[in-house]
Amino acid sequence: RRVALEAALRRAVERKEMFLHFQPIADVGSGRIVGTEALVRWRHPEFGVVAPDKFIPIADETGLIIPIGEWVLREACTQTRAWHKMGFRDLGVAVNVSAVQFAQTRLLTQVKKILSESGLPASCLELEITETVLMRDAEATVATLKNLKEMGVHVAMDDFGTGYSSLSYLKRFPIDALKIDKSFTQDISVDHDGSAIVAAITALGKSLGLKLVAEGVETQEQRKFLEKQHCDRMQGFLLSKPLPP
Repeated sequence: RRVALEAALRRAVERKEMFLHFQPIADVGSGRIVGTEALVRWRHPEFGVVAPDKFIPIADETGLIIPIGEWVLREACTQTRAWHKMGFRDLGVAVNVSAVQFAQTRLLTQVKKILSESGLPASCLELEITETVLMRDAEATVATLKNLKEMGVHVAMDDFGTGYSSLSYLKRFPIDALKIDKSFTQDISVDHDGSAIVAAITALGKSLGLKLVAEGVETQEQRKFLEKQHCDRMQGFLLSKPLPP
């Protein structure tokens, strides 16, 4: 099955089998939608809809994540610009970038070209990276992040606290936001330790002038706790599951 998936994945983009869903991101206090996260999906004619956790690792291993990632970025920017033209001018979009994508030398050129072609302002694009990206090649990463920042693009650290977290990252790397992993958010209403971790991450982010985005928010209890901690934004099933445009 894996071999069959890999072979099919090589043709998926050109056959237009990939599509995007968007999960709304809202202001915690007002509930107002301020942006979306673009999430790639794959509908295979034989296998049906293939879950991202089944094909993204294969795409990473084979390098196919580079053309797929470029397609996702272009589609996400184009769709967000279309929403702007409909009157929703302040909507932003977040797009995940893997370590393989981030390491390629043409990433900056690619981002600049797609923003220019789509007409989306750079300030409306946020690239989400994980700690794995930062650990790969610190000097090259700092240079890339600085260039993205000069371009006006925002960068968020995804799944913060779930990997080999080092607080020195936050001091060294020019990032704009921290995304609180859903495993922590969902523990808010379960035990004291869960809520303490979320409170600590929020306080840390605030003291460094970073935006805080909580993932996996499913209950009003979780939202109220996040509001009390002055978390900026939230996404999760309380607001909406990922949806077609």
